[in-house]
Amino acid sequence: MNKVIIMKCYECEKDGKDSDTVAICIICGRGVCKEHHVREETPVWEGEYSIKLKCGMGIACDYKDVQHWKKVLCMPCHKALVDNY
Repeated sequence: MNKVIIMKCYECEKDGKDSDTVAICIICGRGVCKEHHVREETPVWEGEYSIKLKCGMGIACDYKDVQHWKKVLCMPCHKALVDNY
């Protein structure tokens, strides 16, 4: 018989709680529960963990100018994104 392993929320685990993951952060890959995930329209970025907004042709741009798409982020990655736009 196969044993089923359920991924737990990274943030809850740090606080000593036991919550199942409902999503995976698209940046860092952490599992997050309903309470600890953010799903909203965010700018398209390029690069790895350190977020740089992608505007094209090397031209500086404002947040309103970049292409947006919905994605799931954990709270720390969402804060890093918000701090960079």
